[in-house]
Amino acid sequence: MIPDPLEISALRAAYAEGSLTPEMLIETLYGRIEDYSDKAVFISLVPKEEAFAAARALRGREHLPLYGIPYVVKDNIDVADMITTAACPDFAYTATQDAAAVAKLRDAGAILLGKTNLDQFATGLNGTRSPYGAPRSVFNADYISGGSSSGSAVAVAAGLAAFALGTDTAGSGRVPAAFNNIVGLKPTIGRISAAGVVPACKSLDCVAVFANSVNDAMTVLHVVEGYDASDTYSRPARDVALPAAPRLGVLAPRDRNFAGDAEAAELYVTALAKAEELGWPLVEIDYAPFRDIAALLYGGAFVAERLAAIRTFFEAHADAVHPVVREIISGAHKFSAADAFSDIYKVQTLRQAALAELAGCDVLLLPTAPTIFTVAEMLQQPIARNATLGLYTNFVNLLDLAAVALPAGFRPDGLPFGVTIIGQAFSDAALAHYASALHAALGAGAGIARRPVHDNYCAATAEEVILVVAGAHLSGMPLNPQLVDLGARLVRATKTAADYRLYALTTTPPKPGLVHEPGFAGSGIAVELWALMPENFGRFVAALPAPMAIGRVELADGSVHPGFLCEAYALKNAADITAFGGWRAYRARSG
Repeated sequence: MIPDPLEISALRAAYAEGSLTPEMLIETLYGRIEDYSDKAVFISLVPKEEAFAAARALRGREHLPLYGIPYVVKDNIDVADMITTAACPDFAYTATQDAAAVAKLRDAGAILLGKTNLDQFATGLNGTRSPYGAPRSVFNADYISGGSSSGSAVAVAAGLAAFALGTDTAGSGRVPAAFNNIVGLKPTIGRISAAGVVPACKSLDCVAVFANSVNDAMTVLHVVEGYDASDTYSRPARDVALPAAPRLGVLAPRDRNFAGDAEAAELYVTALAKAEELGWPLVEIDYAPFRDIAALLYGGAFVAERLAAIRTFFEAHADAVHPVVREIISGAHKFSAADAFSDIYKVQTLRQAALAELAGCDVLLLPTAPTIFTVAEMLQQPIARNATLGLYTNFVNLLDLAAVALPAGFRPDGLPFGVTIIGQAFSDAALAHYASALHAALGAGAGIARRPVHDNYCAATAEEVILVVAGAHLSGMPLNPQLVDLGARLVRATKTAADYRLYALTTTPPKPGLVHEPGFAGSGIAVELWALMPENFGRFVAALPAPMAIGRVELADGSVHPGFLCEAYALKNAADITAFGGWRAYRARSG
């Protein structure tokens, strides 16, 4: 029985119990892809035989974080030995290596199924600007799928893949999520390397993640994030904690522009009411500075960055470019370098006003898009209506913010509506925590089937302490109740930095000793992060018996938190079990 929706934890559970194998899932999904009526979703597929081979190569590697999880990527992201088109056949080339994010997914055990359609050169928020066709919303084939990551969102919503990579410069990882009832994670700029991605606006581009649940999107993020020196805009990941009950910046009635869509307007009001029920105070903001910044992304000199991305190709092959995309990119020629600086100054001035509004709240809760258009309507006014779609998304990357788009209900005609939670750079985990709670509360489910997701995502709040747990206090282990009884919450599983060793100590009950050994080139030790209030953290540390100690533990993402270490004397007769990769794996294999 294949889980519906295709949540990562459900697939892993089915694999573990033997009711499903990656090969069985691949067979089913290729059948779904073949039968799916919208043939514009994919630009190219991985041959089924190659997907089977990838699955067979994973045997014995069930411990991998994305073992056997099927996914797709937007076709402006390189996959070794596959053609990258960016939805422009004359631009196409065969990639010689994986994009950085794809390489990490491959190493984590995920299985690629294919490359998906997009608005050409990632220029658009609607999904109609491709010679490979216009993917449609999974709920009504007369309506747009959203773009530019059109095929990626539809593939997840239609149950053709468990997750997808897209890109997001102006909202391309969020608008398609809203129009297909799934989650769209637009991380902080530089948190995921953009190496191997055809740029749209290089200084603003993000690799985005589409999934059925916030938890799945964050699971993927934690696999693919990390500093990459080959990406000019890459930054080391870190987490900014926010309050347990955030103050939500929301649109004042005067700023609620839904392009005449009264049903969407009502759904936004419902989302606000549900947020209040969660205990989150609402603070009305002045949206004017955000709106003016959003307008500059396509309406000002910033469009010249899109020309810079493909300038050599565009100057030689302008006729090969989609007419609307050509019109937009050609518009760069009317701006001078002085115009570009002028617009940079405008954004900086508006930024000060926007930051003043943000200072009065912790995060924003906005509509993802004001409304949804039919394909016919979109083609009638391709530029004006695209601008409408970006009203609440275009400013985000210009202000270096992070965002999570989530399903927020349905109009009476069955078309979906979404909202987005937006916060400061590196608040991704906190935003995901809020988005997960609101997704569950709104009850819109996921994808075309609208079935509820089962996994919530937790992050530490600003009031809590993170504790790194490596041994007997791991979830399901004998001493875990000591943490649970103190109100601790599991945040996520991760790994330490590479220079840690793990030893099996001669204690009762059995415990490991985590040891930092600078210069050691390991693979990191599997750990869990638990969040608890400071007073309970103090109680826990005070009761900790020797030889265990609490020190500072560095994680694979570069962050440092309090965590379990051990006193040196305890290592005298201890066995080095680093090769097992973690205490849980050691106990499972040693009995």
